[in-house]
Amino acid sequence: MVMAGEDAPKTDKKAEIKAYIQHHLQDSYYFSLFSYTTDEGEHKYIAAPLPVILWDEGLKIFSSSKFHHGETLAEVDDNFYKLYHNKIYKTDAEGTINYDDHKHPTNIKPLDFSITKSVVMIMITALLMFFLFKALGKSYAENKGIAKGAGRFFEPIVLYIRDDIAIPNIGEKKHMRYMPFLLTVFFFIWFLNIFGLTPLGVNVTGNIAVTFALALLTFLITNFTGTKDYWKHIFDPLGDSMPWYGKLPLYIILIPIEVLGIFIKPFSLLIRLYANMQAGHIVLMSLIGLMFLFKSWLGSPLSFGLAFAISLIEILVALLQAYIFTMLSALYFGFASEEHEHHDEAHAH
Repeated sequence: MVMAGEDAPKTDKKAEIKAYIQHHLQDSYYFSLFSYTTDEGEHKYIAAPLPVILWDEGLKIFSSSKFHHGETLAEVDDNFYKLYHNKIYKTDAEGTINYDDHKHPTNIKPLDFSITKSVVMIMITALLMFFLFKALGKSYAENKGIAKGAGRFFEPIVLYIRDDIAIPNIGEKKHMRYMPFLLTVFFFIWFLNIFGLTPLGVNVTGNIAVTFALALLTFLITNFTGTKDYWKHIFDPLGDSMPWYGKLPLYIILIPIEVLGIFIKPFSLLIRLYANMQAGHIVLMSLIGLMFLFKSWLGSPLSFGLAFAISLIEILVALLQAYIFTMLSALYFGFASEEHEHHDEAHAH
């Protein structure tokens, strides 16, 4: 009986830490700063409510404060909405949630265009980048091509992306048409990753919807700017090396592989960024959680030391993931923009 009584609080603490980590990894309808539990066991949240925008037989706009962190229903135009597992469902006045045989909610889910915590951070990052690089461009104009202020720090990074990523992978002739996207995606991912390591802890790039959108942009740019040689390599990979009747059996295998590769490349981009940032946050939060489990003079300092070391590594990973995404995007753009000039030379000879 005594042992059971001693284990119960520990088990509850483990469950509480696990729930906190899951909450941290999810997007939210509140811009949370921090939360705490009172001596009476009541959860208190220090957070700013965000606008909820739903389409449910018309536009419904209201503050997320109506949900009171999922504890109450939101009544809007005689309709009731419930925040359940971080998703909004239409329900009745009692807040009933119906389930199917697999215990999945069957309630209607309105189209959700809400401004969530991740969206707020994306907006903040976009504004930061706009004013930062606008100032950099202005300093170039005023100082005859010489950066000043914060621009002195970012100028070498811009030049590195141009000289060591874009030109080697895309080529001297065509690299400038892709530079706006490469610069934007590099700084966008880098800044978001760094914001995720601050006390705000907004895990934007650990959201697969965000990484999917970024990878989709790379996919669209690659294929819409693809040259004739790029598409010929996909649908006629062997070229004129053998007659068509000899190539036909091989093409039954080769062409589906090449077409599949078009989709595998962006898929690898989104999974790599998502998995690395998600895993980093889980490890970091788990190490911090261990301090509350050990509660000893040896275990807690050790957990803190490991968490601090992982935080330093995560700063490097934040930059590294932005670099890898930009480098691979430039590589795919290089494939898309390739032109084989040697064909004409061969005919001339």
